[in-house]
Amino acid sequence: MRVASVQHAPVFLDREATIGKVVDLIDEAAAQGAELIAFPETFVAGYPSWADFSDASTFDDPDQKRTFAMYLDSAVDIAAGHLDPVVSACAETGVFAYVGIAERSLSGGSIYCTLAAIHPQVGIVGTHRKLKPTYGERMMWADGDGAGLRAHDFAGTRVSGLNCWENWMPLARAAMYAQGPQVHVATWPGSPAISHDISRFVAMEGRMFVISSGAVLREEHLPDDLPVRSQMVGTQNRYASGGAIIVAPDGTVLAQADKHEETIIYADLDLDLVRQERQNFDPTGHYSRPDVLELRVDRRRRNPAAFTDD
Repeated sequence: MRVASVQHAPVFLDREATIGKVVDLIDEAAAQGAELIAFPETFVAGYPSWADFSDASTFDDPDQKRTFAMYLDSAVDIAAGHLDPVVSACAETGVFAYVGIAERSLSGGSIYCTLAAIHPQVGIVGTHRKLKPTYGERMMWADGDGAGLRAHDFAGTRVSGLNCWENWMPLARAAMYAQGPQVHVATWPGSPAISHDISRFVAMEGRMFVISSGAVLREEHLPDDLPVRSQMVGTQNRYASGGAIIVAPDGTVLAQADKHEETIIYADLDLDLVRQERQNFDPTGHYSRPDVLELRVDRRRRNPAAFTDD
C-alpha cells in the first residue's frame, strides 16, 4: 500500500477554499499512486493558532470574540454537505482520506476538533471528535466523545486515526490497538518537536505503521481581516512548522518532510512487517492481560439534549 501525508497550509478560515485545496491534494497524491492520505489536525479551515500567539484568554475582548465568530463561520457542517466535494474526490480517485476538520456543533456556537474518515466506496465512515482539547485549545473546542474510536477496513487493511495528543493518551491508544489496525493516522497542528517522538513510539508500541501529518502556518497565511492578526504578528511570523512523518512498525522512519515546506510525503508499506513485529509483542493480543487489566470504551455519541416527541 502506498500512503501519503500532507504538510501544507490551509486557506486560513476559508472553508470552501481549503476544501478545494484538499481535493487538489487528493488528486495529486492519487496521481502518485497513493491509496491512503492523511491531512493535518483541523486542516479545514485551520488550527486556532491565536490561542497560543495572542491574548486569547483575555475575557470579553472584542477582537477575540470576532475571531471566534470567524472561526465558527468557517467550520464544517457535515449534515449540510460541506465535505461532499472531498467525498466525491475520494470516490473518483479510489483514495481513503483522513481529514482533520473544525466541526460546528449542533448549537452553532461551539467547535469540535474532528477527524473525518472517508472511504472511496462508502463515503464518510467515521467522525472522531477529540476527547480532550489540549491547553489553549480548551478555549476554542468542546470536548468530544468516544463515538469515533473506531478502526475501519479498506483494501484488506485495518486503519485507525487519532487527533494530536490523543496519541499520547494510553487508554485512547489501547482502544485503537484492540481493534487490530495495521496503519494508524496521527494528525497534528504542526509541531514536529513533539509529533516525531510520539509517532515513533506509537509505531513501536502498536506494532503498526504510523502516518503523521502536520500543517504549516506563517504570517503570510493569515487573512488581512483577521481581528487578532496584529497580536499574532507581534509574537513571531511562523506558527506551525509541519512535522509530517511516516514510520514503520519497528520505529524506522520511512519518510519525513523538511520543516516549513509545503509538500506531500509518500511511503510504500509492506504490511507483512506488521505481522512480523507482532511475533514478539502484540499490546492487545498475546502481550496483554485482560483478566487483570480491563478497558471499557463508551462509543455512544453524546449530545446536549435528547428529545422525545409523539
